[in-house]
Amino acid sequence: MTGQCYDGPIIDAHHHLWDLGLGKHGWLRGGSSDDEIAPLRQNYLVADYEAEALPLNIVASVHVEADWDPADPAGESRWLDTLERSPGIAERYVAYAALLDPDAEAVLEQHAANQRVVGIREILSWHPDPAKRRMPDNDRMDDPRWRANLEKFRQHGFSFDLLITPHQFESTRRLVADFPDIAFILNHCGSPIDRDAESMQRWREGLKQLAAAENVAIKISDPVAYDPQWSRESLTEVIDACIDAFGPERAMFATDYPVAGLHISLAEWVDVFKDATKAFSADEQAALFAGNARRWYRMP
Repeated sequence: MTGQCYDGPIIDAHHHLWDLGLGKHGWLRGGSSDDEIAPLRQNYLVADYEAEALPLNIVASVHVEADWDPADPAGESRWLDTLERSPGIAERYVAYAALLDPDAEAVLEQHAANQRVVGIREILSWHPDPAKRRMPDNDRMDDPRWRANLEKFRQHGFSFDLLITPHQFESTRRLVADFPDIAFILNHCGSPIDRDAESMQRWREGLKQLAAAENVAIKISDPVAYDPQWSRESLTEVIDACIDAFGPERAMFATDYPVAGLHISLAEWVDVFKDATKAFSADEQAALFAGNARRWYRMP
């Protein structure tokens, strides 16, 4: 145990970039000037990210698909490739593919042709309350056609980024058990979306069940999405639960910037995470802040 806050290099395992002038991010078009995501309706480019990240010793990062036009899923990576940035920034990509689409296999081939693409994300979040859903259905992970395309991850070496809710933990547990040779990375702390005591306990127990599979890791990212009126104590509670379930060897720091910026600054989040993990050994802190992201996303 060190009792000292981490002061080494950081890898951000989850952030986004977008240029609204490209017209590729439909979810950021329209809307009113006072709705929740209004502050996101502006370009967020390399210079914007680096201005916040580099002073915090974020030396490398993983760009995760930002709901780019689904008709051109490989276009996002092609655009990213054109951007000038500091070495390490957006070093790896997690791209989008809809695994039920008839052309999913061809899309995976396109992604595989880009050496920076190491993983795929298809948002699967479902909740009994329609207002809290990102997907209308909750049976994709059990669909044989969906699974047939997931099997193709093996030949490309892809991992799968899981954005789900605790209501899907049981089906996810079956999925990761059936594909033990594919790496799954749970996004945004496993989405503790329901904040009453019973739901939070169900979330904690679910994390531990998923963590029983060695091919699953967790990104401790955007904990303010479901805790906008956060306190250091409430964020630390979530951090502690994630690390308690997955251990310091399968949990990793991430931001979800600029989305998390709706409720917390990047500097604040780094500070909270450092304070919450100061009791870990120097090696464990280094793994949480950089080593695990480097390993799971196969970064140099």
